[in-house]
Amino acid sequence: MRQIFLTVLMLATLIFGGCGTQAKDEPSTKPDVKDEPKVEASAPVKGDLKISMLNVGQGDAILIQTGKQTILVDTSDTDERDLLVSELEKLAVTKIDKLILTHPHADHIGSAKALINPSNKELKANPYLEKISVAEVYDNGIASNSPLYKSYVKAVEAKGIVHKGLTAGDELDFGNSVKFKVLYPTKDLVNAVNGGQKSDPNNESVVGKLTYKKFSMMFTGDAEKKVESELWADNDAKVLKCDVLKAGHHGSYTASTENFVKTVAPSYVLISCGPEEERRNTYGHPHLEPLENYIAQGLDAKHIFCTRWNGTITVTSDGKTFSVTPERTEDWLDKWIAQKKRDKKK
Repeated sequence: MRQIFLTVLMLATLIFGGCGTQAKDEPSTKPDVKDEPKVEASAPVKGDLKISMLNVGQGDAILIQTGKQTILVDTSDTDERDLLVSELEKLAVTKIDKLILTHPHADHIGSAKALINPSNKELKANPYLEKISVAEVYDNGIASNSPLYKSYVKAVEAKGIVHKGLTAGDELDFGNSVKFKVLYPTKDLVNAVNGGQKSDPNNESVVGKLTYKKFSMMFTGDAEKKVESELWADNDAKVLKCDVLKAGHHGSYTASTENFVKTVAPSYVLISCGPEEERRNTYGHPHLEPLENYIAQGLDAKHIFCTRWNGTITVTSDGKTFSVTPERTEDWLDKWIAQKKRDKKK
C-alpha cells in the first residue's frame, strides 16, 4: 500500500510541477511579486512620513516631510507660483532641505529661482517667499539652454547652495529611515546629451523610488513610454513595485504603459494636472489610455486621485500602514472616461 502511495505522489509532483513552467522572457513573469506581503492602506494614519501632491495647476510640486527633512520635488510653472507659495504657507514650510527638479520644463522648474533667491518683485507678489530657504538642489545633471534653467542655476550659484546631478544608482537620505533610490536617468544618457545628443527633456526626467520601511512610492517626473520600457526591461519587478504611483507626464497617453503599470502594481495612483482644459490644461490631462491601464490593474475611483478634481492629495505612512486623503472628494473618474470616449469618436 505504501509503495502505491509513493508512486501516486511522484506522478502528481511531475504533473503539477510542469504546469508552472514559463518562458523566462514572458511579460507575465514581471508582476509575480504582487503575491508578496505588502503594506496595507488604511484609514488616515498619523505617520512619520507625509507626502503632499500639491494642487498647483498644470505642473508638478510634491512635498515630502519626514520629521527630519522637508523635500520638494518640482516647483510647478511660473504662472502658478501664487498657488505654490500658498500651499507651502498652509503647510508652514520655511526650510526646504532638498529641492529636486526632475527636468527643465517650465511646469516643473518654473518657480525654482523664486524659492532659491527671490527678487524684490517676487517678494512683493509673494511675501512668504522671504521665510523660505533652500539648502540643497538636485536635478538630472543635464545642462539646458532654457532661460528658466539658467535662472535657477544662477540663483543657486549666487546663494552658494549645494547643487548636484542625480543618475541611476544614486540614493538620497531623506531622514527618519526614508530613502530615495534614483532609477533614471542613466549616466550614459547624461553624458550623451551633455555631449550633444538630441533628447526629449521628458525622457531625461529623474525617476526614483521612495521607501519608508514597508511603504514605497514611485516618482516619475514626465518620463514617457521610452523610459518606462527601459525601466521595465532593466529592473526586476521587485525594484519597480510600489504602493503608490505618481502618474507619469500628468496622466498623458505618452506614459503609464500597460507593462509598467502592471509591474509597479500600485494600490493608488496620483495625477497632477491643471483644472481647466482650455487655459491651464491645454492637453486635456488625464488621458483615456492611462486611466484604462490603471483600471485594468484593478484600481477604481477610490484609488485614482487627480489634483484637477481632488485638490491637494496627502499620503501619510508609519512605515507599516498608509493612507491617501484627497482635499476634495469628487466622483470624477467614470464621468471623465465617458467624456474622453465620446471625444475619441468625434
